[in-house]
Amino acid sequence: MANTFIEQIRVLHEEVERLERLIVKDYRQEGVKGHRDKLMQNHRVRARLDQIADVSRKLLRAYKDGEDECEARREEISALGAVDQTRVFANFYERLKDVRDYHRRFPVHDVTGAEDDSAAIKEEPAIPFTGEEGLGRYLDMHELHRAFTNARFGRQLDYVEYLSSFADFSTAPKHLKLGQPYRQYVQQLLDYLISFYERTQPLAQLRRQLDKLEEELRGQFEAGAAPGWEDQGGAQGGATAEELGVDLEAFDSVEEVEIMGADRLKEALTTLGLKAGGTTRQRAERLYAAKGRRLDELDPKHFAKGSALAAARDEAALAKRRAAAWEACALEGKVRRLAELLANVVSDTKGRVEKKQAQTYEEMLAELEEAEAEAGAAPDDEDDEDEYVYNPLKLPLGWDGKPIPYWLYKLHGLNQEFKCEICGNFSYFGRRAFERHFKEWRHVNGMRALGIPNTKDFYEVTKIEDAMALWKTQQSRQTGGFNPETDEELEDQFGNVYNKKTYEDLRRQGII
Repeated sequence: MANTFIEQIRVLHEEVERLERLIVKDYRQEGVKGHRDKLMQNHRVRARLDQIADVSRKLLRAYKDGEDECEARREEISALGAVDQTRVFANFYERLKDVRDYHRRFPVHDVTGAEDDSAAIKEEPAIPFTGEEGLGRYLDMHELHRAFTNARFGRQLDYVEYLSSFADFSTAPKHLKLGQPYRQYVQQLLDYLISFYERTQPLAQLRRQLDKLEEELRGQFEAGAAPGWEDQGGAQGGATAEELGVDLEAFDSVEEVEIMGADRLKEALTTLGLKAGGTTRQRAERLYAAKGRRLDELDPKHFAKGSALAAARDEAALAKRRAAAWEACALEGKVRRLAELLANVVSDTKGRVEKKQAQTYEEMLAELEEAEAEAGAAPDDEDDEDEYVYNPLKLPLGWDGKPIPYWLYKLHGLNQEFKCEICGNFSYFGRRAFERHFKEWRHVNGMRALGIPNTKDFYEVTKIEDAMALWKTQQSRQTGGFNPETDEELEDQFGNVYNKKTYEDLRRQGII
C-alpha cells in the first residue's frame, strides 16, 4: 500500500492535516485560563508545528525524488487513469485485491473510526524549569550574579541590584571588555536569557528577531555609531586621559597624585592601558606623565602588554581587537534586547526576591506548602491570573499581587517623591528608596561620570552643582599633602583607632 509514490505523498499530506486539526482543537478547548495551562498549550502547539515542519521537509524530498524518477511516476499515474480502456475493470479489481490483502494482513489499521484527540490535547509536556523560576514566572540568575561579582570586570552588588543592571555594560572597563572572560560571561548570560524566553514563549520567533538585530548592530558598528563601541575597538592614540574618564586637571604635582592611594592609581592606570605595577610613587609618576598629553605621545614602554589600546600599532593586532570588539558589541546588544522583552519578568523577579528577604521562617514554610498544594491541584482549581485588579490610586502591589493598604502606603511615605539630578532626574518614592539609591548602580554611575568618588561625604547630595562644589573643597584640603597629626592612625590595646594627635593627647592624660 505505502510502496507507491502517490500513496507515500497522500500519507504525508494526511499527517499534516491531522496535526493541523489537533492545533485547532487545542485552541478551541475550554478551561485554558491560568499561566500553567497557557504555557502547556503553547508548548503542545510548538511541538506540533515542529512535526509539521519535519513532515513538510519529507514531502519536499518526495516531490523532488518524483521529479528525478519521472518515468515511474508517469507510469503510476497512467495506471490510475487507465489509458488502455480495455483494462479499466481489470486494473480496478487488481488494486481492490491489493487493498483487501493489505487490510487482511494489518487488521488493526482501521481508518474508518473517529479519532480520539482528547488525550493528545490535554497532555502536559515536560518543561525544564528550576524551582526558582516558578514555571517561567521568574528568572534564576544566581549563578550569573556570582560569576559577575567574582570577575575582574564586575563589581560587588547584591542580587536585586544585579537584576536591575545586568544589561548595563557601561561600568566595565573597555580593555577588559576585549578579553575572553568578559565575552564568555556575556555569552552565558545571553544563552540563559534565550533559553528562558524560548521556554516561556515557545511560539515567538526569537531567532529571527536576533538575526535582524545583529544586522542592524553590524551596520552601526561599521559606521562607528554602536553604543560604547564608537572606536570599533581600535586604537585610541589620539585621545587624552581626560577624554577616557581620568581627570588629572586638579593635580599640579606628582605628590598630589600620590595622595590618591595605590588602589585608585592602579584603577586609573588600568583605564588608560598603562602599567599598574611598582610602588605608589612610580604609579603616580606614570599617571601624572599622561596629564594634558595624548596617549600616542607617551613612551610605549609605559603601556601594559596586551591591554594598551593606544600603543597598538600592528595592523594584525588592531584587526584582532576589532573582531573581539564586534563580538562583544553583538552580545551586549542581544542581551539588551532580551532584557527589554523580559522587562515584566525582571520586575516580578525583583519583587519576589525583596519579598523573600522580608519573610520570616514561618512565612517561607507556609508559601512552600501553598506551592506544593498548587502543583498537586487539578488544572480546573487554578485561579484566573488574568483577573483585573482595581487600583484607582496607583498603589504599589503587595506580595499577593493586590494593592497594598493606603495606610501602609502613607506610613512608609511612598507618596513623597525625591528627585536626584545626578541620576538623571530619576524619581524615588519613599524615604527608604531614596536613602538606598545612593549605593545603587544608577547613582554610582552618575558620580563616576562626574569624576567624583561615591563616598559617604556625598550622602544626601543630589544636585550636580553641589556635588562639584563639595568635591573641589575636598581637593583643596588635600593639596597640603600628608599630615601625620591628622592622617596617621594609631590603635590602643582595646582596638580603638585614633589619629596621632588624639592618641598622644589621651596618652598624656593617662586615659589610654
